[in-house]
Amino acid sequence: MTPPRILLLPGWQGAPASHWQSHWERRLGFELLQQDDWWWPRRGDWMARLEDAVLADERPTVLVAHGLACQLVAAWASHSRHGHRVLAGLLVAPPNLLRVDLAPQLTAWAPPAMVPLAFASTVVTSSTDPHCQPEHSRSLALAWGSEIHDAGAAGSLDGGLGDWPAGLTLLTQLMRRTSLPMPQPFDPPGAG
Repeated sequence: MTPPRILLLPGWQGAPASHWQSHWERRLGFELLQQDDWWWPRRGDWMARLEDAVLADERPTVLVAHGLACQLVAAWASHSRHGHRVLAGLLVAPPNLLRVDLAPQLTAWAPPAMVPLAFASTVVTSSTDPHCQPEHSRSLALAWGSEIHDAGAAGSLDGGLGDWPAGLTLLTQLMRRTSLPMPQPFDPPGAG
């Protein structure tokens, strides 16, 4: 089987240079999907960009989403006829779109898509995420048919994690669980 491409999907406000997704893009050569507007995200526009990205490459895809991009994956998967081209998804820190204090830029994203994903997935949650309580993360994982991983008291799992080796371990475990070959030059933790 051809090794899949790893497509990194930043959430609201993008992935600055200090974000683990930007580290993975630089160090591992994973592809980081750019959106036209990081500050006022439109769900339809983001879904169209993801659809274009999935169709632009013949290789199967593994999605690695953070924050709002987890909701993007669920919304896209519930509408796209090309979900079969995605083999797995690592969904890190999905926000609760039903919160009363949700930023006005994000209200059009509610209600969240709550349908099973057609591919293997893992939701990574933190007990101290200011954007989503663990109970809500568990309900999202259950609706999406995802395994759930509790990262402990790690906040919103964004910019302060550097290279986030624990995240690479989770990605490696997801890919091994689905019998996916590792892309090169990906050197997963514990390899070698």
